[in-house]
Amino acid sequence: MIVPAYNEERHIGQTLSGMPSFVDCILVVNDGSDDRTGEIVEQARQKDSRILPITHAQNQGLGQSLIDGYLKSRELKFDVTAVMDGDGQMAPEDLAGVVAPVVAGVADYSKGNRLFDPDVARHMPLYRLIGNAALTFLTKFATGYWPLVDPQCAYAAISRRALGAIPIERMKKGYGYNADILNMLNIQNFRVANVPVKPVYGDEQSKIKLSRYVFSVSGLLVRLFFRRLIQKYVVRNFNPVCLSYFAGLLLFLGGSIPLAARIIYLYFIARSGFPQTSMLCLMLTTIASLQILLSAVQYDLEDNRDVFVHPQELEHLSVGDDHAS
Repeated sequence: MIVPAYNEERHIGQTLSGMPSFVDCILVVNDGSDDRTGEIVEQARQKDSRILPITHAQNQGLGQSLIDGYLKSRELKFDVTAVMDGDGQMAPEDLAGVVAPVVAGVADYSKGNRLFDPDVARHMPLYRLIGNAALTFLTKFATGYWPLVDPQCAYAAISRRALGAIPIERMKKGYGYNADILNMLNIQNFRVANVPVKPVYGDEQSKIKLSRYVFSVSGLLVRLFFRRLIQKYVVRNFNPVCLSYFAGLLLFLGGSIPLAARIIYLYFIARSGFPQTSMLCLMLTTIASLQILLSAVQYDLEDNRDVFVHPQELEHLSVGDDHAS
């Protein structure tokens, strides 16, 4: 179990004391906290031998904290590695459900989904719901896990096999690390499960500024989309789906946009009358590019259908006496 913590003196004690008994080891990554987080973790360690602190002298960000935790887990050769933030926003009682698909071998990576909770609109702030919905749409393209919901949720578990196969040390250290790890998993066709978890929001203050977060992550998702196309459909195993994507984008960017600019210039700036021929060409190129792109999405969805664990496969799964770390 990896527990990243930065200035979480109000929540880290409760998080550690509520850790389920089936967890073998708790890797607490104190990311340069300047409050009592380190002291509280040490006090908890005196009572719970499972706690293994990892301390950063300076704050390095959540992404680096997760990388260090994952690398330590890889070194210790744990079968399953889960992540539970130290801010109290992840219910410990949901951990069994998160790790169950990985323990059972149904999935290589399992992550929480807060948006299927019937009370999510009451528990999660509206601005987070809106931002999450927008990023979820873009993340589907970037990761190839099309049925995935709530990709921003950090409550997750990964198998030893998957953790050893992906370059986790190169994972994005800033915003968007969730999508980056999913992107790496999809390139190698690892199976991913979406598990319902409770949305928990109390008096904790988010360290993320939404406008900056959405802008930064959107750019990253575009880059991850092209990385996935090239790595998965060109380098590893050629698939014409990449040609469809590139053809549709080329036709739209090289045809529709210049034609639209021409129409705006001739009609609104040059005042030379409405260019009917240009408008007809714009309609044709736009329709053709959209049809090609929609076909590419369909091909992509079909190719990735088997790498997402469907809800029916998660029924009756339980951790039992198995262990997670």
